[in-house]
Amino acid sequence: MSKLPTVAIVGRPNTGKSTLFNRLIGRRKSIVSDIPGTTRDHVAQRVEGQQVDYLLVDTGGMGGGTEDSDLEGDVHKQSLLALEHADVIVLTINSREDLTSSDFEIIDTLRKSKRAHVPVILAATKCDNPEEIERALPQYFGLGISENVLATSAPHKVGIDDLRNAMEQALLSLHFRKEASGTPSQKPNIAIIGKPNVGKSSIVNAMMSETQRAKSPLLVSEIPGTTRDSTDTVIRYHDQEYVFMDTAGMKRRKQTVDNEIEIHSYFRSVQALERCDICVLILDIQEPVSRQDKRIAAMAVEEGKGLIILLNKIDLLPTPQKQEALDHTERMLQFCRFAPIIPCSAETREGLLKLFDVIESVQRNRSRRIPTKDLHRWFQDAVAGQPMGSLASSKHLTQAEELPPTFVIFVKDPQKVQISQLRALENNLRRTYAFEGTPIRWITKVSS
Repeated sequence: MSKLPTVAIVGRPNTGKSTLFNRLIGRRKSIVSDIPGTTRDHVAQRVEGQQVDYLLVDTGGMGGGTEDSDLEGDVHKQSLLALEHADVIVLTINSREDLTSSDFEIIDTLRKSKRAHVPVILAATKCDNPEEIERALPQYFGLGISENVLATSAPHKVGIDDLRNAMEQALLSLHFRKEASGTPSQKPNIAIIGKPNVGKSSIVNAMMSETQRAKSPLLVSEIPGTTRDSTDTVIRYHDQEYVFMDTAGMKRRKQTVDNEIEIHSYFRSVQALERCDICVLILDIQEPVSRQDKRIAAMAVEEGKGLIILLNKIDLLPTPQKQEALDHTERMLQFCRFAPIIPCSAETREGLLKLFDVIESVQRNRSRRIPTKDLHRWFQDAVAGQPMGSLASSKHLTQAEELPPTFVIFVKDPQKVQISQLRALENNLRRTYAFEGTPIRWITKVSS
């Protein structure tokens, strides 16, 4: 599997990085605020370009200038690591303000820290006045950091297409190419995700053949954080091959900011999550579901990936406690209750063979398409006699996409549609059609 290239957006706080990021990915994912330093952690999103796909990363502001000086050093460290591992860098400069000492400091950092072959695109942001940007362009070229200077205004969509094209051309110059479209015969890509020391590498080792384990076992240790990078392992089961990506444990940000290796590991785990088809979340059945477990599951759901939950180390629990642990997991992860839960043991291999059948089922469900005529028939039955408000009067809905299944409902006033109504609709849809293991997205549009 070819590497998914990374494009990192860097710059000092409040230069419009997050607004630009949200515009480039087509939806709001980064927090946007006039307060410098709103973005603290990396936010990443896979972007499917015209000629090449890439992982777009919005970093926290570098160079200081925020209202929370205590975190500035941590944010700078994280941004620096993103910069060092980027294949293309987009440097943002606020065109409405004069260049500051922080801008020059970041440019100096770029010269020292980025890899020599990595192209830099200078994006002058907040360019609402063409005359002013014309006067500023010579100054930006004079910085000597990039020959590719673009005027942009994310809120007004100025220069966005030019920036997208520049990023793709830069990646093409580095010989990155779009992967061929996936077909059912290709190997499913499975990311093994979870906190450190829950048994991720042990799970992959347990599914290997004896020959594979003898040649290339994954490193396993009681010390959390043994796996530092994303590792791909091809496993054959019933004449079908599966690519398992064993990732580094995903820690809370406070646990990673002082360790460059941990930041790199987290960054690579996010890349693996972006390029996989299905995420297998490993939980230690002996421990209660934590906030970090929920956060990792939410990342998979937000990215539209298939999700399966493995409760590892079931062999260490007495039988009466196994059902209690299963019930606890279902309660704590209600927001992804569509995900099948498999109790298993990497040590005894109990339950592991079930995973392959579930993967096949989830893969089919992710690409399931329901004909519009069948959808209309189902919808009429689903809303009949139910408190669905304006949804009940909708005359048309259709499935817009697969991966994940996405449905568009046309209503008079989308703002009047309640989340609880969409949730009830989704529950009914899941009872009628097989969508186990995949998130479902709903879009409400104004009917013509």
